[in-house]
Amino acid sequence: MEIIALIKDVLNSRTPRYIQQPSYIHAAVLIPLFIENGTFKILFTRRTNKVEHHKGQVSFPGGAVDKKDSSLEATAFREAYEEVGLLEEDVEILGRIDDTLTIVSDFIVHPFVGFVPYPYDYTINTAEVDKLIKVPVTVFDSRNPEYQRDLVKYDGMTIRSIAYEYNGDVIWGATARMMENFMDIIGHEFPLPGAKK
Repeated sequence: MEIIALIKDVLNSRTPRYIQQPSYIHAAVLIPLFIENGTFKILFTRRTNKVEHHKGQVSFPGGAVDKKDSSLEATAFREAYEEVGLLEEDVEILGRIDDTLTIVSDFIVHPFVGFVPYPYDYTINTAEVDKLIKVPVTVFDSRNPEYQRDLVKYDGMTIRSIAYEYNGDVIWGATARMMENFMDIIGHEFPLPGAKK
């Protein structure tokens, strides 16, 4: 598909920003991109309240690097399989976006963008994932401000953070920053409905 090849070219024509913080824990996530009824969407998970970090938050499939992982990409694949049953052979890695830091939990997150089939028979790990959330890419488009927020209520606090709200789910923190970075890099490839390219 032409637009997928274009996204891959854009991602691979740049050098991602790498963060070096020796005291931080390395983690990797998969940003699963798919097409449903002609609309590009991103797959997110809502984390359960049983997980150690970021309880109840919307995130990408991913987690901390394991000593057995051969690479950061292998971490993203392993975690995607463990959390939602997504098989490595069903993912086409398109490239990387910039590393990001989590503010409270001290992770350096290495994000990989992957194109995945739709429909797909996901198997949710209910200890880690409460539900899957499918969000149109255009929700994150800066030309589409109706979904964008700058304050988030979480755990009894009001936090100033870039955030996106879609169908009652709020995407904020490191996940929102990764989506902002993703859109800064390739968002122009996803015109708003009715917009001319």
